[in-house]
Parts: sequence; C-alpha cells; structure tokens
Amino acid sequence: MIFLYFLLLIVGLVFIIKGADFLVDGSSALARRFKIPEIVIGLTIVSMGTSAPELVVNIFASVKGSSDIVLGNIIGSNICNLLLILGISSIICPIVVKKNTIFKEIPFSIIAVILLFIFANISIFSKNVISIDRLESIVLLVCFLLFLFYVFNLNKNSKEELEQSKEIKLPIAIVFVISGFAGLFIGGKITVDSAINIAKFLGVSEKLIALTIISVGTSLPELATSAIAAYKKRSDIAIGNVVGSNIFNIFFILGISGIIRPIVFQPVMNIDIYVLIVASIILFFTMFVWVKHTITRLEGIIFLIGYVGYTAYLIYRG
Repeated sequence: MIFLYFLLLIVGLVFIIKGADFLVDGSSALARRFKIPEIVIGLTIVSMGTSAPELVVNIFASVKGSSDIVLGNIIGSNICNLLLILGISSIICPIVVKKNTIFKEIPFSIIAVILLFIFANISIFSKNVISIDRLESIVLLVCFLLFLFYVFNLNKNSKEELEQSKEIKLPIAIVFVISGFAGLFIGGKITVDSAINIAKFLGVSEKLIALTIISVGTSLPELATSAIAAYKKRSDIAIGNVVGSNIFNIFFILGISGIIRPIVFQPVMNIDIYVLIVASIILFFTMFVWVKHTITRLEGIIFLIGYVGYTAYLIYRG
C-alpha cells in the first residue's frame, strides 16, 4: 500500500511539473508578444508559472484543512528556492544581480517573510493567536497587488531589448496554458491525497512531508528554470524566478489559502521561518562580499551546504 502511495505522489508531481512547464511556455510566449522585458517576465510570468504547483497543492490542502501542508509547502519551497536552487544555479554559472533586484525585490521578499512571522504568531485581527485568519490573508493579497504595481512600473520604465526566440503561435500558446492548468489541477489533487496517506501510514507529521518531499517536488519547475537560465547566462531570469516565486508564494498563495480556510499555525514551525529569514538576509549580504552584486560559485556551495544541513535537521526533528 505504501508503495502505491509513493507511486501516486510521483505521478502527481509529474503532472504538476509538466503542467507548470506548459503553463510557463505558453504564458511566456503570450508575454513576449507584448514585448515585456526579461526581468519582468522572470518576476511575474515565470515565477508565477513555476509557483503554480505550490498554489494548486495549497488550494487542495486548504480545502481539506491540512494547515501543516499549507505552511510547510510554502516555507519549505521558499527555503529550497534560496538555498538549493540558487546554490545549484550559481555553481553552474555565477549569477550577476541588478541593483533594482538587490535594493528593491530582495528586501520585498524579506518583508514578506517577516509579515508571515508576525501574522502567524501575533493576534492582530482576531482572538485566535495560532492562525493566519482571513483578514490577515487579505493583507497579504494587498501586498501582492503592491508588488504587481511595482513590477508594472518596472516594465513601463524598462528599455531592455528582448532576445529573439522561436515564436509560439497564439493558438498553440493558448493550448499550452489550458493544458498546463489541467495538469496542475489533476496533479495537485493526487499529490495532496497521497502525501496525507503517506504521513498517516508512516506515522510522521504532515509538515515533515510538506517541508521535504512536497516542497522539493513543487520546486522542481523553479530548479529547472533557474538552472537552465544560469547555464544560458540569463541571470535576470535565474534570480527573478526565485525572488519573484518567494514573494508570490507568501503574498498570493498563502493569501488565497488563508481566505479559503484560516491557517492553523504550529509554533514549532517558527524555526523553519527563522531559517527562511536568515537565508533571505544572507542572500542580500552576498551581494556585497567576494564579488559585488554577484552570487559566486563559492557562495552557491555554501547555500547547498546550508540546505543539506537544514534537511538533516528536519529528518532528526521528525
């Protein structure tokens, strides 16, 4: 039975990853028709597309009331994005980061994590001190709209020349987008159901499954996108995908999840939020050590070591 659950989990993740792949290709093709700059595509279309697995998993988990999966998936995915994905990508090729990303987008992602910590631990709009309620979720969504407004202005003021790539015809792009959403929907349901069954069968917590297997699985699109972008020396896509995805995960996905159903918070997960805050701050300060405004290979190795250490801690914690 456990073999069947793991097989279904893999099948669900495959559906999710391929669905996200189709969605990114279709969405990027549509965006390029309107001559949207690469950094904007990375911060919005690509990051949202590669975060679609997290969104779908969280929607199904919220409906089922599985708060540990909702939070574990987002926190785990964001840590994975910063330490594992940026680590691998910068080892492939050092990532040069623009000033806008350093002083605006990365701080925006740090603010997102701090807001998550505050809403999870302090009662602002309700008497329930251990949940992210619907009003707090609405605040997260408002912050997401502010981020989109910033990106819109970034697009308006950008004079970047886009590299020409093979054009996908409009009908095919639309088919890609629709197929992508279908794959995400089917895969999301299978993934959440099988993850819950695995946790019950093994007698481990849902948050452990969410922080490890699910978060890494749903982050595979980000890994593939940033790694390939780094290999092609497209630093804006590589870093924009990760930073944009982390912002999207907290402000939009957690916002939507909390509106569907208030997210019950387990204080033990504060440690995971601390790890995410520290990783986000370290990313900011790497811009000013060794090679300025660049994530070097050495820093990438340090990021990877950090992720391995964090994963070992999760397994030890159980």
